[in-house]
Amino acid sequence: MANDNGNDTGREKTRYSDQELEEFRQIILDKLEKAQHDLELLTEAYTGKDEHGTNDTSPTFKVLEEGYQVLSKEENSRLAARQQRFIKNLENALIRIENKTYGICRVTGKLIAKERLRLVPHATLSIEAKLNQNKPGNQASYNTKNQ
Repeated sequence: MANDNGNDTGREKTRYSDQELEEFRQIILDKLEKAQHDLELLTEAYTGKDEHGTNDTSPTFKVLEEGYQVLSKEENSRLAARQQRFIKNLENALIRIENKTYGICRVTGKLIAKERLRLVPHATLSIEAKLNQNKPGNQASYNTKNQ
């Protein structure tokens, strides 16, 4: 029921307020900036650009140094592709914010918890939907493609 001020009472919230959406937009923009920087580093590492530089010896790439230099370019290429998907998911989340559909679970239609969105701002599934997606017998429980 709505009272005279237009506030809902006794009804479940169906979307986040403009103020909440702005908070999420800032979180996403920050993550997007970092992700684009990381993609640039990964791309440089697997294309051989700046071959004599030190980008591939930074702490980000320490894991790849231990005898796997032949495979490191392939691995960096795979990581870059994954990073590109992450960036696309963040950009899609910004579109959902503009459409005011951000934070609504695409399976249940309910709001995704704020805590989840702060940690995984591109999530399109609530914890409930994600857990149901990965019921026992489904070995894809570690697949984070659909959040």
